[in-house]
Amino acid sequence: MLLGCIADDLTGATDLALMLSRGGMRVVQVMGVPETLPDADAIVVALKSRTIPAAEAVDLSLASARALLRAGAAQLYFKYCSTFDSTDQGNIGPVTGALMELLGSTVTIACPAFPENGRTIFKGHLFVGDRLLSDSPMRDHPLTPMRNSNLVEVLHRQTTRQVGLIQYDTVEQGPDAVRAALSAGDGGKIFIVDALRDAHLRTIGTAIADLRLITGGSGIALGLPENFRRSGKLRASAASPRRTAPGGRAAILAGSCSAATQGQVAAAIASGMPACCVSPTKLADGSQSAEEISAWAISQPPQPVLIYSTAAPGAVKSAQAALGTQRAAEIVEQAFAAVARALVRNGFSRLIVAGGETSGAVVQSLGVRALAIGDEIDPGVPWTYALDGAELALALKSGNFGAADFFTKAWAKL
Repeated sequence: MLLGCIADDLTGATDLALMLSRGGMRVVQVMGVPETLPDADAIVVALKSRTIPAAEAVDLSLASARALLRAGAAQLYFKYCSTFDSTDQGNIGPVTGALMELLGSTVTIACPAFPENGRTIFKGHLFVGDRLLSDSPMRDHPLTPMRNSNLVEVLHRQTTRQVGLIQYDTVEQGPDAVRAALSAGDGGKIFIVDALRDAHLRTIGTAIADLRLITGGSGIALGLPENFRRSGKLRASAASPRRTAPGGRAAILAGSCSAATQGQVAAAIASGMPACCVSPTKLADGSQSAEEISAWAISQPPQPVLIYSTAAPGAVKSAQAALGTQRAAEIVEQAFAAVARALVRNGFSRLIVAGGETSGAVVQSLGVRALAIGDEIDPGVPWTYALDGAELALALKSGNFGAADFFTKAWAKL
């Protein structure tokens, strides 16, 4: 193994696995702290650690890191969302600090930029499209509202380590300038790094070839395969065999309330797709159940069906006020997990799941432990194929990713 990766949610892990696969690495994604690891150039461990208590996130991340290091990983990569989803308590800062201590690293980077999906960093401020993060729909995220676009300030509140900034004009000068900036100053430092274009990510990737630990979104992976290729460690390998999608019915399970997923749900409904809305308050009072939702989906004609809890910020806040933030999220995740199990038992084998927390709950409930990466649907979102358990094709979509027609066009890629 050349690269060992730890992702703080399932869809983020899939996003990273796709990026490395595009770069010519043999990649396998595994779920949870691994006991055994397959043969691959890169292993991506998918955790469900983004919104759990920081101490638990640290423990899971360290356990995963030790497993990857035992398997020979030359470099570790801590992957989080391109919108830096976190709170003042963590979990990006605490996990980064713990991994630095484990490796004895005195410096690392934090770069969530992903220009292909509109995430750029300028003078340490994160933009989503042409808006500051703090002015984007992420300001109303139900679990990790991001109301400060200054990543130096955000990370500083999460860690006792120094937080620095390498600005775009340094990145523009090339890898040597970035390396010089990384080596300047005292040890124990985490540098936010500006990136406005893919060329910047490749420059940064070249500059960090010798770091034991890197952190960021999936975009920074753009420059990593070439490092291993340049050093002679990444050998050309036969193309992965093209997988045949399993036969069977198709369903969409949308738990994300992001603006992108709201648009995708609306577009699917407008196209005439059968749809069922999942309500956390109705689930809580017993007027709706996973069994009823599953029975509805199974009774529909043999075409993709949509099951969604996606809602506007006002409706989300109303449910949180009635049930509590954590309870509102848990009750929906539990329902989607139960629905997914029932659908698979009844011949559904092609699932799109929207939202990191929802994807984690669904995949865990289905007992899937490893995924192979298939064709890309939209930037950051591929089809994947279960390597164990039931024969399944799964598209695990970050809530913020994908074009408006994602739910209707994804099936053509199978």
